[in-house]
Amino acid sequence: MKPFQSLLIIAFVLLSTNIISAQYGNGGYGNGYGNGYGSNRRMNSGMDQSRTQDKPKEIPVEVTVGKIMERIQPELILDELQVIAISNILTESIKTQAMLIKAEVSQDDKIKNIKALSETTDRKIMELLNKDQKEKYIAMNEEAKNPKKSKSKKKSN
Repeated sequence: MKPFQSLLIIAFVLLSTNIISAQYGNGGYGNGYGNGYGSNRRMNSGMDQSRTQDKPKEIPVEVTVGKIMERIQPELILDELQVIAISNILTESIKTQAMLIKAEVSQDDKIKNIKALSETTDRKIMELLNKDQKEKYIAMNEEAKNPKKSKSKKKSN
């Protein structure tokens, strides 16, 4: 009976070591990539990096606001206080717009929300402008909405 027990113990130890090594990719059911978990993780992290590099980098809000201000400041002849106030309004608006775009709602709701945000932003900016600046701002908005018409008007002038 003793040799039979020893044989069972040896068989149990051999089978359990084979199963343990197979979990780490060294044999049995291993994937043949070396030491199992470690190499698999390295492969996945390499794939994750290539996925993140494919996404376009987001342009910072401050850069966008700066470009808008460079365009409108000379045309509207804004003073420094107006520049700061309008920059703050545009920064808040762009951040809110980004959140609206990322929101998980229907496309129609996104469009409605963005239009409402645009109207609110325009109203806030208009409050800061004098009469001449308001007229120029309205003309600039119309030109931005209908660029083809404004180009043909410039050619005829």
